[in-house]
Amino acid sequence: MKDGDFQPLSLGELIRTQREMTAMPMRKLAEMVGISNPYLSQIERNLREPSDRVLDAIADQLHLSADALAASTRKSDPEGQSEVVTAIRRDPDLTRAQRDALEEMYESFTEVTVANRRRRSPKEEG
Repeated sequence: MKDGDFQPLSLGELIRTQREMTAMPMRKLAEMVGISNPYLSQIERNLREPSDRVLDAIADQLHLSADALAASTRKSDPEGQSEVVTAIRRDPDLTRAQRDALEEMYESFTEVTVANRRRRSPKEEG
């Protein structure tokens, strides 16, 4: 693997790694968070995405920031990432849910705009 091939950990991998670093059994963390052992297992295997409440509780029990955990769920910034999306992701005055909603709305707006441009282009040429 080359240096440029680094892949960030997924949310589930990050939770599992942090839990293992604290030598906490999965059953114990699930109990402390107030969820079932199978549900935590599914989160760690990236089969389920935790709610904000569960993510906050996991972060609290692992002595981490929920925003730090949530950041791992966002797409990594590819080269040429929109400045708007970058600004949304970096804004400390927004909650994770607000950042996700704004990014989703922005992306849907730009998709519609691009699609409209594509539809207009053949008409304008002809």
